[in-house]
Amino acid sequence: MVSAGDLAYLEEKLKRPITPLEYACFENLWSEHCSYRSTKAFLKTLPTTGENVLLGPGDDAAIVKYSDDIALAIGMESHNHPSYVDPFDGAATGVGGIVRDIISMGAKPIALMDLLYFGQITEEKNRYLLEHVVQGIGDYGNCIGVPVVRGEVTFDRGYSGNPLVNVVCVGIVDPDKYLTARVKKPGNRLVLYGAATGRDGLGGASFASRDLSEDAEAEDRPCVQVGDPYTEKLLIDATLEMTATGKIVACRDLGAAGLAGASSEMSSSYGARIEADCVHLRENGMNEVEIMLAESQERMLMEVAKDDIPALAVIMEKYSLQWRDIGEVIEEARYIVTFEGNMVCDLPIDLLVEGAPGEAWHAEPYSHERPYQAPGGDLKDLCLSVLSHPDVARKDWISRQYDHDVQLRTVSVAGGAGLLRLGDSALALSCGCSPRHIELKPYEGAANTVYENAANLACVGSNPLCVVNCLNFASPVHPEIYWQLGEAVRGMGDMAIAIGAPVVGGNVSLYNESDEFGTRILPTPSIGMAGKGPVIRYTLPADGATLAIAGTSAPALGGSVLDIVTGCGGEAPEMADPSILEKIRLFVQNGGFAADISAGGLIAALAECAPAATVSLAGDAISALFDESSGRFLIAYADKSLAEGLDAVEIGAVGGDGLIISVSGMTIRFTLQETEAALDALTSVMYAE
Repeated sequence: MVSAGDLAYLEEKLKRPITPLEYACFENLWSEHCSYRSTKAFLKTLPTTGENVLLGPGDDAAIVKYSDDIALAIGMESHNHPSYVDPFDGAATGVGGIVRDIISMGAKPIALMDLLYFGQITEEKNRYLLEHVVQGIGDYGNCIGVPVVRGEVTFDRGYSGNPLVNVVCVGIVDPDKYLTARVKKPGNRLVLYGAATGRDGLGGASFASRDLSEDAEAEDRPCVQVGDPYTEKLLIDATLEMTATGKIVACRDLGAAGLAGASSEMSSSYGARIEADCVHLRENGMNEVEIMLAESQERMLMEVAKDDIPALAVIMEKYSLQWRDIGEVIEEARYIVTFEGNMVCDLPIDLLVEGAPGEAWHAEPYSHERPYQAPGGDLKDLCLSVLSHPDVARKDWISRQYDHDVQLRTVSVAGGAGLLRLGDSALALSCGCSPRHIELKPYEGAANTVYENAANLACVGSNPLCVVNCLNFASPVHPEIYWQLGEAVRGMGDMAIAIGAPVVGGNVSLYNESDEFGTRILPTPSIGMAGKGPVIRYTLPADGATLAIAGTSAPALGGSVLDIVTGCGGEAPEMADPSILEKIRLFVQNGGFAADISAGGLIAALAECAPAATVSLAGDAISALFDESSGRFLIAYADKSLAEGLDAVEIGAVGGDGLIISVSGMTIRFTLQETEAALDALTSVMYAE
């Protein structure tokens, strides 16, 4: 709802009461989801420009130069609250929405990544949510023919009652021919095309900006959109064909706040007059608020010169897409809507689109780190417990439901980054987050989240080009959450500068709390990163290869998977030094193998990359095996000269019939079957369902 303070402010500015449609427009466009009221000041501190950034934050997606004839369109969105209320449709329409953001730029979508966060997998409700979210993503992505090439899944009680579904989409477009979402000329027409408008998704933007109640599944179901991937595929093909004519002047996806959001934001450089009666409808008897605010899926709005409408109509009708001329761009900076012969909205467009007052909440630092207590128990059992934890275990049950190879660009989806062939080079994509580390040290943890994605790219020989993010946090009204948010953005920005990867776009999702479970999500600034490098197919090291650890860091077990399993506590990792990344890139480009040591520590890296090897480690066994501090890599090579300059410490060799580790005067042995069974724990749980 519009707050009493906002309502008084608006009526004072307008010198009159606001109409029901105006109220609904402000409720949605001034929501946190659309206006970033609590984060504007923080977001302005992020580095957003660079030599390859053709179009930064503020449009439906960013445009980043990849080569002389290819630019990337890249964006990231969340669909969190809808995915709790209706996990299949919530997740599916999250994919549909971010894909439309890409096609509105005139770009062909070529890849998706998903970052998912759920409550503990031991709870039936969380397994249900996971199952149906994955099904929704897979169904929609597979139907529209866009491969899912990377993903991450995190499980923690904090996400019970408030799962997070974040999706990245990447497209390609000619660097000189991309579209934008800002109108260019008064007198041009605004044409709505795609699916008909129904009542689904009403109030979606405001719904995304409030806590979930105990009755959310029943009460908020009408706020969740229902997607149709087959219509989306038609939209993709039709929009690309219309873009090729050069007759689309500007284009925007209908997402949050529906037609009201798209048409006002699109027209904010001038003004717009919309005839709500002209919108093609799926249901009879809809009023102006329903027509303008519904978030029905698979709809686009474009600016077109009046004389060009017939030529574009031929293309839309060829793809069986409905369309209507619903209004025009006007010179006066006002947003006007008429319905049934009445003026139902007449607002200064800048007040509606840019006028939301910022919110500066009270910030209060905290410290949640706990003293370290050495975990008891058998070392081998600890290793198997870490390997079988769902954060570390393989996500095969999920990835098998996604088509990775459609469009025939995919080189590899194994390891920490997905690779797609673009021209004679590879587009590298990584995504991820370390919520528990960020909860303990927001600045350092968020910085390391950016670093870890750059490390994943380095392990396939690629340089980062850009970053997109999704800032998922609990309510900023809580002083510790607002401090957490500011520190996380600061850390993210500092590391983005350090690695030379501008933050070109993103999304903010606050108020992620659940009354039903009494939970707040962990701070989760999800990262998506795109990079460029050679075409290198991910291959595990061969028998006889030397294993070594490159890079150094101060051991830290706080927030680690071992900490989750045993409650051992300890300090969280310090901010990583990114200087090693260039050396790792060159090492991999010259034929070496590298894997970033992160979730689960060295034992997880060994189990995944060298399950048959003999290894000898120095120092304390717990730190040696489970430390997750950023800045270290497990590397492998057949020729020692490849590792020159890395100051790597050799720890063993690949080969044998299992994993043998000597550390702290003891030797532990894992058969291949034991390692595989632990890493397959999540898949076993989900298939057992």
